[in-house]
This record gives sequence, C-alpha cells and structure tokens, in this order.
Amino acid sequence: ALLICSLEAAQFSPLTERITDHKDFRKLLRTRTNVLVIYTKTDKCGEAQLKLLSEVALAMKGLGTIAWVNCGDSDGRKLCKKMKVEPSSESTGVKMLHYKDGTFHIEYTRPVTFKSLVAFLMDPTGDPLWEENPEAKDITHIGTEEDLRQLLKKEERPIFIMFYAPWCPVCKQMQPVFQQAATNTRGTYVLAGMNVHPAEFDGLKQEYNIKAYPTFCYFEKGKFLYNYENYDATAKDIVDWMKSPLPPQPEVPEVPWPETDSAVHHLTNDTFDTFLDEHPFALVMFYAPWCGHCKKMKPEYDEAAKLLNKDNDVRVLAAVDATVHRALGERYNIPGFPTLKYFENGEDKYTLADLRTKDEITEWLDNPQAPPPPEPSWEDKPSSVIHLRAENFHEALKKKKHTLVMFYAPWCPHSKEAIPHFTAAAEVLKEDRKVSFAAVDCTEGHNSDMCGQEGVEAYPTFNCYNYGKFAEKYSGERRVSGKMGKKRKKTHVQFVNLFVARRKTSIQ
Repeated sequence: ALLICSLEAAQFSPLTERITDHKDFRKLLRTRTNVLVIYTKTDKCGEAQLKLLSEVALAMKGLGTIAWVNCGDSDGRKLCKKMKVEPSSESTGVKMLHYKDGTFHIEYTRPVTFKSLVAFLMDPTGDPLWEENPEAKDITHIGTEEDLRQLLKKEERPIFIMFYAPWCPVCKQMQPVFQQAATNTRGTYVLAGMNVHPAEFDGLKQEYNIKAYPTFCYFEKGKFLYNYENYDATAKDIVDWMKSPLPPQPEVPEVPWPETDSAVHHLTNDTFDTFLDEHPFALVMFYAPWCGHCKKMKPEYDEAAKLLNKDNDVRVLAAVDATVHRALGERYNIPGFPTLKYFENGEDKYTLADLRTKDEITEWLDNPQAPPPPEPSWEDKPSSVIHLRAENFHEALKKKKHTLVMFYAPWCPHSKEAIPHFTAAAEVLKEDRKVSFAAVDCTEGHNSDMCGQEGVEAYPTFNCYNYGKFAEKYSGERRVSGKMGKKRKKTHVQFVNLFVARRKTSIQ
C-alpha cells in the first residue's frame, strides 16, 4: 500500500491516507514488517519519486509498504522532527529510510529505479543488483527476452552471455571476473549478463538448455556456438578462451578408488566379516562413487590411513562402495553417503557424522567415544511448514491453491542447507490463505515410493502444486562443477518470489 500525506499527491496512487501523527506512524511500523518511507522537504520535491513509488507499491502489494511523509507542512514537520529526519539537508530534498520489523533498518541509497526498488523490498538485506555495481559498467545488462533477441539480431561482434540468478553464490563469485573480462575486451566483444531466474524466462532457459546457474553461452552473428564451463576462471582465462573458443572438453574418466594407490582397505560383501575378525579396531567409510562429499573426503581419509599404517597402528581405515556391495549397506542400514561406522571386535559400536578431515579422524580414534545425540528432527520443531506422508499427501494438497513441496532426506547436506530458508519463506507467507509450504521426508515409511512417483531423483526436490495437481518443478538450484554435482543454496526470498510470480500468472 502507498500511504501519502496530501490529496495533492493523489495522482501518484489510488490510496491517499495521510500519516502525520507519531502514534499512527508507530502503529504502521508495528503492523508492517517491510516499510520504505520517503521523507520530502516539500510536497513538490518528491513528485518524480512518488510517481515511481506508486508503481512499486502496486507491485509489492502484500509484501511491502511504502509511506510518504511531507516534512514541509506543519503536521509533517512535527513528525519528521520526532523521527529525527531532515530531508532539507539532502541536495534533492528527499530522504528514503527503510524500517524492518518495527525498527529502522537502513537508508535507501541504491538507484531510484523500479527494478532496484522492487529488488530491495523483496530482499532488504540482500545484495544490490549486478547492474548497480559501477565496476560492471562494461557489462551489457539484459532485462527482457526482447532485449536479448535485439542484441543477438543487431550486434556484429561476438557475444558472451552469463545467464545467472541473483542469489547464486557461484554467480556472485564469477561476476567480478566476468566484468573485468568485459573491460579488458571492450570494443572487441560484448559480454552480457541476464538474470533468467524468474519464471517468465522458463522458455528461454529451455531454448538454451539453462539447467544451472551460471550458464555461459557464446554467440557469433546471433548464433549460439558453445557453452563455457570453467567456473574457476580468471578474467585472463575468459579473454584467452574467447580469442579461440572451443566447446567444453570431455572429462577424463576417474580411476575407481579401490584401484588407486591407497592405504585404505577396500572391502566387499565377501571380505567384510573376515576383515573385522582380523582387525579389532576398524573405522569403515560407506560411500558412493558419485557422491560429491565422498570425493571431497577421500584424500583426507587416505592421508589418515597412511598415518596409521606408517605407525603400524592396530587401528585401520576401510571403505565399502555401498552402491556395489548393497548387501552391506542394507545390513547396516546406511542412510546416506558418506557414513562412517566404527567397529570394535566386529561389533558395530558407533555411527559418526562429523568426521571429515584427517585431523578429525585421527583425533577421534585416539579416544573413541559415542557422538553427541542427534538434534531434533525438522518435523519436531515448530514452524509453518506442513509435514506430509504418503497417506495424506494428495488430500492435504487439494486444500490450497498454491503449495510448494520440498522432498528431502534428513541426512542430505543440501537438504539441511535449504531447510532454514524454506522454513523462513513459510513464515513470511503464513497469513496467505491460498499458499502453503509442505515437506516430505522421502526416507520415511512408504514415502520413498511416493517420492519416486512424484519425479524425485535427488534431494532436495521442489515441486509446485495447484490444488493438488502438479504444476511445475522448481528449477535452477543445481549446477555441475568439474566432476562434482552441487546444489545451490536457496534463500527464503527465492521461495517467496516464486509464489509472487505464480500469483501474477494466475491473475493474468
């Protein structure tokens, strides 16, 4: 809503509620959690900003509030004095302050544009838009699909585009490198950036096979030629590649761990029990070859095993590929990878979740003891997320117009990363009667079969449903870097934005 203090400003907004009293202002801050207030020296100073802010207010309806205080009239002057705000000290006679959860948060100093204001109110604590960075002046920032089509049609120079999402950590990491490359090649190449995360660009993502952020596409004379997949590149790497662009090179096959020169004992279904009989103190890592966390841990585990072997230690380290020797995985109820189990005289004594480095492993083996009790499960913690099971899944979803379901596994690190953001988004939209957030633990009971039926192939998976009918899969959270699959971290703002986009689509 847009709250303005004089009828003369009615042209800027359909709402004309006057806020001049300090108590009314405090009530506004108590009842609204996301408020941007524009203070003006006179009722004429902020005309251009107010016109723009009225458009922002309509776009942010239900998600943010914009208020105007005219410090030029007698009542407004008292309120401004009470709030210790002096817009007259500004060259423009305008000052914008943001209030979050009832208290002052920050002065708005970003560009006064529709795009920047909406982005700020969607995530007041988030990073500025890429195009707001003065160091990105040599990047061509693409805002719409039409802008992209025109660029590809008219530009004669080679074009290198970074398709990204604002929240993506790898995108943020590569932006300084990409913009430096743009500066170094100014006039010769066009380096462009485009935020394609919003649902309106789903067709574009399908056209250019954008399944992860960032995705780099190289064009010549408007025609797509190659992707670029060096996510650790320097500006020089990018410039050198553009001088002689080539498609991504095929990966060299990885040597299986058991075939490497490793001090770790690699066990099978047939050798496992005999090995434990011969080695009374054994730490065993159950792993999957495709597991990124396992790959990261392997060199640490190898080094720890090498140290123990060097000292002829009675304690040994072993490993089991549970995707090959499934009987062992089932026998010990391995929930995910990697899982470490400590065996003493053949007995399964401890299951360990937090040992990942060489030092952690060797220090724990110096004094083996039970790990601390597990934290309460997500379902046991109070939140606005509905936890569903196969038995009530479809009936529960029919009750809401829009439901976002997170299919997860409690042991999965990517699920653990997403849970607080998903929970926060549910809290933000808990008053919206048309929206709900739900979660399904795919490792529990009959949920596994149902998750398979719902197209769950990895954790976490996010599906949108309309009155119980599948609508779309929430995409953009996965990328591949080298040989390791990684989930991208999500913020609660992304989930909120998803519902905003879906509401707009349903209205249209």
